[in-house]
Amino acid sequence: MKRIVLLGASGSIGIQTLDVIQQHPDRFSLTAFGVGRNIDALRKILKQFPVDTVSVEEESDAVLLRREYPGLIVFSGPDGLCSLADLDDYDVLVNALVGFAGFMPTMTAIKAHHDIALANKETLVVGGVLIKQAIKEYGVSLYPIDSEHSAIFQCLQGNRMSQVSRLLITCSGGAFRSKTRDELSQVTPEMALAHPTWSMGPKITIDCADLMNKGFEVTEAHWLFDIPYDRIQVVMHRESVVHSMVEYQDHSIIAQLGAPDMRLPIQYALTWPERLPLQEDHPLNLLEIGTLHFDAPDTERFPLLKLAYEAGEKGGNLDAVMNGANEVANLAFRNHEIPFLSIERIITDAVHQAPFHEVTCIEDLIEADRWSREFAAEEVQRDKEN
Repeated sequence: MKRIVLLGASGSIGIQTLDVIQQHPDRFSLTAFGVGRNIDALRKILKQFPVDTVSVEEESDAVLLRREYPGLIVFSGPDGLCSLADLDDYDVLVNALVGFAGFMPTMTAIKAHHDIALANKETLVVGGVLIKQAIKEYGVSLYPIDSEHSAIFQCLQGNRMSQVSRLLITCSGGAFRSKTRDELSQVTPEMALAHPTWSMGPKITIDCADLMNKGFEVTEAHWLFDIPYDRIQVVMHRESVVHSMVEYQDHSIIAQLGAPDMRLPIQYALTWPERLPLQEDHPLNLLEIGTLHFDAPDTERFPLLKLAYEAGEKGGNLDAVMNGANEVANLAFRNHEIPFLSIERIITDAVHQAPFHEVTCIEDLIEADRWSREFAAEEVQRDKEN
């Protein structure tokens, strides 16, 4: 029986994690969970999983919940998430948070000697060097939940990293994979949120539309698998059937295929090295798919992918700067405050204008995040005024 603490329980990954737990009640139990402001979702989860500890974003909601559920321990805010991560009586932290907010709970759980099942890619994007050091120091394991990194993890089983030639990360291309630069200048948030194959939260769906998400996944793969950036290749694959591939030094390419359903990588992260049955309404049928397409990404139309390689190879605080600026610009676009192409301009300017610093401690990340958010907010305001 694995005891699980789940952060981001009301989001897409969180909901699917709860489904995996429910499918295997003899293997998993939920110890505690956190949501943001979705208190109705929290109440529904409590009916299904009557835990004694939760966390919410707002202290005002926490006060109401303590009255509504006498005996329920309710934490709040960023410290509340870290309090859940720091609990003793669990085995695996499932981090399904979005953004830089996921970094500190991950680090807290590692220092509390808990294994991590990670869907929060920003943890490694902003602070991969610190996370890797902590994992080694505290002797815990980190298992990927992102479909691409789970696929790579699966393709590596039974083989040696020393024999890997390169990693091939597939990319659906998001809602705008066929649009020209002129067309991209006119797109709306509603259009960007219409992802052709995956059902995800709004922030990540926008990141997919401008390929920032794929750039983050390159950085995540670098830290997860200790492989140089020049041996990580992105491949456009519109069907989202091949989730990623590994090419070995003998030129054999091993791929992991499956339906676009995040429950499989979630479950594998929780059961490795075992595989359990998974109830799937629409399992992959290759005869129905028929044809698979692969193309090279166009970094002229989508320059943020190229920027992610640049920031990753330079290292230091630039990945944290890139992430902070993206969080601000992404939200501004979703709020109809800036046009789509302003996202890439703001992020690129932030990375190129940020004072470069090596990352040696958490305070370095916090400062990089603060600087980039202030820079991006000023750029958003300038766009609004123009």
